[in-house]
Amino acid sequence: MAEPHRYELDPEHTTVAFFVSHIGFADTLGIFTKVTGSFSYDMDTQALSDALVTIETPSVESFNAARDNHVRSKDFLDAKSHPTMTFRANAGEPSGPTHGTVTGELTLRGKTIPITLDVTLNRAEKYPFGHGRFVLGISARATLKRSDFRMTYAVENGLVGDEVKIMIETEAMRME
Repeated sequence: MAEPHRYELDPEHTTVAFFVSHIGFADTLGIFTKVTGSFSYDMDTQALSDALVTIETPSVESFNAARDNHVRSKDFLDAKSHPTMTFRANAGEPSGPTHGTVTGELTLRGKTIPITLDVTLNRAEKYPFGHGRFVLGISARATLKRSDFRMTYAVENGLVGDEVKIMIETEAMRME
């Protein structure tokens, strides 16, 4: 039996993105450019533990400066008062050799809400070049409601959707 290993998210190969409806015409894409995190994972048992991901809210980027400043404002992320959001996992449940869910708590704007991520393990092996460390390639998806985090600007009139689709793509490197 193998033991759990500690992994850290590779900041150069980690993307946390979201889509939210804009007036019902199209979804707007946003990403967070500053993300750190780590977790313990046992390849044999698929047990996940001690997972914490921190996202710097001022790092939001939607490819439009005026919109980015608005998203950082009190109407949305309130990045000055809440410069980070965190996800702390408390359980993982495999549904197959490469799929499962991870449940935890997302803290955003000072409010903590349970959230479940649908997770896929894309690849697990030694990196083929560069650092040469053992890497887990992971995709995760979730949906949340802005209003659960007291982010109600433009929800009632439908100008900005309440539902936010979250996409996470990461390469997590084993810490030696």
